[in-house]
Amino acid sequence: MEHGTEFERLKASLRGGLLRPGDPGYETARKVYNGMIDRRPGLIACCVDVADVIASVRFARETGILAAVRGGGHNAGGLGVCDDGLVIDLSMMRGVRVEPRSRTVRVEGGCTWGGVDHSTHAFGMATPSGILSTTGVGGLTLGGGLGHLTRKYGLTIDNLLAVDLVSAEGRFLTASAEENPELFWAVRGGGGNFGVVTSFLYKLNPVDTVHAGPMLWDLEDAPEVLRFYGDFIKGAPEEINGFFAFLTVPPGPPFPESIHHRKMCGIVWCYVGPPDRFEETFKPVRGIRKPVFEFVGPMPFPALQGMFDPLYPPGLQWYWKADFVNDLSDEAIRLHVKHGSELPTPLSTMHLYPVNGAAHRVGGDATAWSYRDATWAEVIVGVDPDPANNDRLTRWANAYWEALHPHSAGGAYVNFMIHDDGQAPVQATYRDNYHRLVNIKTRHDPDNFFRVNQNIRPAEASRKARPAA
Repeated sequence: MEHGTEFERLKASLRGGLLRPGDPGYETARKVYNGMIDRRPGLIACCVDVADVIASVRFARETGILAAVRGGGHNAGGLGVCDDGLVIDLSMMRGVRVEPRSRTVRVEGGCTWGGVDHSTHAFGMATPSGILSTTGVGGLTLGGGLGHLTRKYGLTIDNLLAVDLVSAEGRFLTASAEENPELFWAVRGGGGNFGVVTSFLYKLNPVDTVHAGPMLWDLEDAPEVLRFYGDFIKGAPEEINGFFAFLTVPPGPPFPESIHHRKMCGIVWCYVGPPDRFEETFKPVRGIRKPVFEFVGPMPFPALQGMFDPLYPPGLQWYWKADFVNDLSDEAIRLHVKHGSELPTPLSTMHLYPVNGAAHRVGGDATAWSYRDATWAEVIVGVDPDPANNDRLTRWANAYWEALHPHSAGGAYVNFMIHDDGQAPVQATYRDNYHRLVNIKTRHDPDNFFRVNQNIRPAEASRKARPAA
């Protein structure tokens, strides 16, 4: 690979560029969102179309080089990059095409949600996504897709109609309910185990102006707020979504100077129902202790999606721990308040994302996503710009997780899992769906070519697996 012939062969087969260490642009291209990930691939294929992806997959297969697939580069464990191998980089594939009559949007695999929301908002529509507009479409979708619209319109995968992908053999396939239905079942939550998805076709929903934003309370009010939130969100109208957070208030607008740098708890709301019914629907929320700060009001949906982008630019140090949660007992609330009050850095946080409402109306075996019966996906993240604080981040996040894990439902949202957690959490996350996923993996990727991921090992490879990067 490092000696001319094979490099030149791959380079000649690509319309996009091919980067090696030392080339201009290599250092930028190898970086991912999580600055804690520092890997140096041997080659980066900057794909501009499906043909480039096919050429890259076939090259990696023929040469035996390890391959990683990068979409938006947002993955918690940095699974869009590997040491020494080939990165198949889709970040230049950002086409978005809205079909307003059919209420669908086709999105290429390198898009971020900000680009999708910009295109669909012009038509007064959206598909469920995450909470940061910089998040990559591919990783979020293949892992399931939680965000502001989950309770009203379900997970992102519940709005996925079809995918185009390049298989481990370098073949182009379409998967949908009618074509390759087993593969379509697997990609809806099974991660990047089954191919390089080059485009996604989504159903769109009517979403334009939403009533949204954060409410913040002092930490001493956190037990009361958590108890209210734990009861309310289980039976709230599906038009209301809200995720709970422990946070440190950023020093800037819209927050008043009096609460800058203060550790607080909060709920970030998103209401997508009729505007004239907002206050009536929101009335129970007004029964909580009066917040110290409120910034809930009408705004375009893309404004909500991008609200937290400036706080979390690419390159920060991130350490993640996660669980699914069914209930918030008094003891769990006590532990949350204890550890949530000890945020180690200003950007560290804990979120509880609802997984109910419309997401509950889909069967646990209808897609690869197994935890349809969970109420929340919990994520504990230590975040800071300075690598010198990494030990503080990891110690706090692990202690928090270890304290709360006995109160969890088991398993975790794969998009929140770090790569060094091992195989057992992956199996726990898919529960009874895991064996079906293994069968599909064995059929479509028997050599475990796609293994830089939350890996589902094929039957043969499970006994004799190659080491993951």
